[in-house]
Amino acid sequence: MSVRVALIVGSLREGSYSRAVALEMKAMAAPELELDLVEIGDLPLYNPDLETETPPPAWARFREEMAAVQAVLFVTPEYNRSIPGALKNALDVGSRPYGHSIWSGKPAAIVSVSPGALAAFGANHHLRQPLVFLGMPTMAQPEAYIGGVADLLDEHGKLKTDGTRDFLKGFIDAFAGWIEKTK
Repeated sequence: MSVRVALIVGSLREGSYSRAVALEMKAMAAPELELDLVEIGDLPLYNPDLETETPPPAWARFREEMAAVQAVLFVTPEYNRSIPGALKNALDVGSRPYGHSIWSGKPAAIVSVSPGALAAFGANHHLRQPLVFLGMPTMAQPEAYIGGVADLLDEHGKLKTDGTRDFLKGFIDAFAGWIEKTK
């Protein structure tokens, strides 16, 4: 039986390293994992005043797409030692209206990506805090911090090193096991 997994990328930048890594992981995932990119760049900032019978169409689209998945894989850069604002906004939009969170109970995993040496460690750990509150069992091991990512991808966004490819394959396989374990 296949499991639908939302692939949420924290970076909105064209040519994003996070998006490239996410797409590489999508390609290497086992057939039982259906990874689908769920876009967050068009979500208006969360404002409770917009939470009416007809919320913004992008919110409705996002909530509908997320309601159809059983798990979430986050791939994110780090901005100012934390998660990008667009990713935090997506968490907020998906957690409302109160009592109707699309996140609750969905297993999650985090891959943090950076051209720097710290490998977006801060973003990885900051993202874990709201995921706990949102009731998302988040895979603890293996952890995935991808530093020096600019040197790991070619000009087409494809992984150049077997070591990184093998690591990410092991990570996505471990996530499949985590999903199964948390069902």
